[in-house]
Amino acid sequence: MPKAYWIAHVDVRDPERYKDYVTTAAPAMVRHGARFLARGGPFRDLEGPARARNVVIEFPSMEEALACYDSAEYQAAIAVRQEVSEAEILIVEGVETA
Repeated sequence: MPKAYWIAHVDVRDPERYKDYVTTAAPAMVRHGARFLARGGPFRDLEGPARARNVVIEFPSMEEALACYDSAEYQAAIAVRQEVSEAEILIVEGVETA
C-alpha cells in the first residue's frame, strides 16, 4: 500500500495563535501515524506563487491521511488555523516502491 503525503503552503498572520493550531492538531497527527518531512524550513521558490511556510507530512496510507483530516481533533484545529492563516493543503498518494 503506498504512503500518502499532506502538502501544505501557508502564510501565517498570527504566529502566537498558530501555535494553538499546532497543539490542537497534534493528537490527530499522532493517532494517524503522521511523520513530518518538512516543516516551515528554508525554501527556494522556482515557479508560481509561494507562501512563507511549506509543510510535507507523510502518512502510512491515503486512508490514514484522509482519516486524520476528517477527524474531530483535526477539524477543531482547522477552525484555529483558518482564523490565523491562509493555506492551500492537498493530499497526494505516493508511489509504491518495489
